[in-house]
Amino acid sequence: RGQLPSPPRPGAAPIAAQEPRPAARRDGPDYLIVFDGGSRGNPGQGYGSYAITRLQDGASRLERLEFGGGYTNNEAEYDTLIAALKYLVHRIEEAGRQPNEFSLEIRGDSALVINQVQGRWKAKEARMAERRDRTRELLRRFGSVELKAQPRAESVRILGH
Repeated sequence: RGQLPSPPRPGAAPIAAQEPRPAARRDGPDYLIVFDGGSRGNPGQGYGSYAITRLQDGASRLERLEFGGGYTNNEAEYDTLIAALKYLVHRIEEAGRQPNEFSLEIRGDSALVINQVQGRWKAKEARMAERRDRTRELLRRFGSVELKAQPRAESVRILGH
């Protein structure tokens, strides 16, 4: 488990108030989040992992989570993504920056989570709708977000399960 360094601070050079500073942008997102969750039994013991990579320099963090009993696979998927987003928001704010300065790419193998968050699928159960809404609330804090489905094998390669 590595500590993801704080985002770089903006330059200290004085800028005239009437001259907005252009954002130094590179092609693609600033951060990549890969997430996966599951349960041993369904419902059962919930677990998850996420990897956050700052694409500017490749700094990354891999986190493994245990949620306790009574979790479904889908609840663990959502709670893992929520934990990753909360961590990233915290690190960005701790560095004196705002999440809306950054763009995200999120990858996971949960069609349910990705499609519900994007609004393609409905969340019929209250516990899923609450998690979807919490995820959307966190995502709205960022400048831009792209969610992508990826094959299970790719999640396993990156996260180890």
